[in-house]
Amino acid sequence: MNKKYHIWTEGCQMNVADSQRVGSSLEHLGYTLTTKTEEADVIVLNTCVVRQSAEDKALGRLSSLKPLKEKNPDLVINLMGCLVGVRGTEKLRQKLPLVDVFSPPSDPGPLISHLTQGEIHVIESDETTRRFEIMDGDLLLPAHEQGQLVSAHVPIVYGCSHACTFCIIPNKRGIERSRPVGDIVAEIRSLAAQGVKEVTLLGQIVDRYGVDISDGPNLAALLRLVHEVEGILRIRFLTSHPNYFDDDLIEAISELPRVMPHIELPIQAGDDTVLENMKRGYTQNEYRDLVAKIRDRIPECSIATDIIVGFPGETEEQFMQTHRVLSDLKLDVAHLARYSVREGTVATRRMDDDVTDAEKRRRFHILDDLQEKVVGEINARLFGETVEVLFEAKVKGRWKGRTPTNKLVFVESDKDLRGAIEPVTITWTGPWSMQANLIQEPALFSLVQQPS
Repeated sequence: MNKKYHIWTEGCQMNVADSQRVGSSLEHLGYTLTTKTEEADVIVLNTCVVRQSAEDKALGRLSSLKPLKEKNPDLVINLMGCLVGVRGTEKLRQKLPLVDVFSPPSDPGPLISHLTQGEIHVIESDETTRRFEIMDGDLLLPAHEQGQLVSAHVPIVYGCSHACTFCIIPNKRGIERSRPVGDIVAEIRSLAAQGVKEVTLLGQIVDRYGVDISDGPNLAALLRLVHEVEGILRIRFLTSHPNYFDDDLIEAISELPRVMPHIELPIQAGDDTVLENMKRGYTQNEYRDLVAKIRDRIPECSIATDIIVGFPGETEEQFMQTHRVLSDLKLDVAHLARYSVREGTVATRRMDDDVTDAEKRRRFHILDDLQEKVVGEINARLFGETVEVLFEAKVKGRWKGRTPTNKLVFVESDKDLRGAIEPVTITWTGPWSMQANLIQEPALFSLVQQPS
């Protein structure tokens, strides 16, 4: 009887990559994917705890599996990711008896060991007999993604050693560990051979890649190596930190045509006192100067940022400093979050969460409204322009793709555009997406027509 697995993933792109590796590992063991939890023999919950809402969602999802476990005691439930962390699971085992296997972030090992009783698993096929191992390097995509996945995430740095006062990630994912260059490039070559056209290099602080490897390459050098991988048409990376975004990296982005001109560069707050309390390591003027330097060297570059509102002690004037930074810099994306108490962080231990939830929500909406206006104006400049789009998938009858600057574009076409880079004319713009026509096809609607 064919055994099946189901994976639920919450959180960042790193978790998406981790779930992909778990799926690949399970399929090496002969499991096949199911989208229905009631059909699964193995259920993996890959969790996030960056905010309380994410942790609550994970625990709620776990609780919902109790009837399935009672009906089928042989069902294997694997809790993975930041809810588990890297510092031991004894307390979790007592608190969550429903779980059979606890896996730290980015580590399918405990689950595979449980399913194989710790034995090396041998896979027989018509073509080869191979020993199953959890290994870096080549990555065979899960069956449902083979030939379908256009853009893939490739972790290059695990963990984090920077320790911002609000962040639980170092506690949950451990110290910073850069992957060897050979493993990264081998994985990307493997992905290219499976039809992937775009890779995004991942790290909690991606521009610290190589810092922990003596005489190793930095991120700029790695980008130059990945740029030579045949079949990969676009390269992105995230998330960067302003302290480590140096001139060498800016030059690499400027010089390498396959490295896309889109940078994730969180500021988190626009007030120097708040930034100091966050232990970010820069001032708002230093951040402004860095943005100016990037735009001077890469004029077409788009820049995204992260903002936390309602950090402990943040006054109205300090919040308005953040508002002024966003208003002045006019960044392409602002990922907004309300401060959330996280057990184990410096902020939780030493600072009072003294901004009310209502005030956090008010500040969030003020910045959200501002950013919607800013991005709407930025995107409106592209109306009638020709841009190149890498198409990823068909969604509700329209092809979805992204520009080099990571802007979402939808096109109507009967062609199979998956994995193709095509020039399009922008026919409608909004703050969150745009519509376009393929240049070589007749217009499907007027340039002035609004979407239905």
